[in-house]
Amino acid sequence: MTASAASPWMHSREGVVLRVRVTPKSSKDAVEGLEATPQGPALKVRVRAVPDKGAANTAVAETVARWLGVSKSTVSLLSGSTARVKSLAIAGDGASLAAQLARRLGERD
Repeated sequence: MTASAASPWMHSREGVVLRVRVTPKSSKDAVEGLEATPQGPALKVRVRAVPDKGAANTAVAETVARWLGVSKSTVSLLSGSTARVKSLAIAGDGASLAAQLARRLGERD
């Protein structure tokens, strides 16, 4: 896996692994840019769902998929099921997913 020090994603064989920082029980489902975490930069994701029985995790995957313009079935939780900082796997072409993430965040590679 490779990653840019300033990016919340890493390339993987299956696509990309994206680090997210989740705020459950929010007033809306939204991606709100980047946030610094002890694990490194993370995509800031707010969801209305409560963190009960995986509801917030499902909402995070759906929110990220909608924001990135990919199918919900390509986004899955890798780690952090009970933590605020999670890793999501996004299946697909890693280079084009990374480019799409950079575009959505207004970054330049």
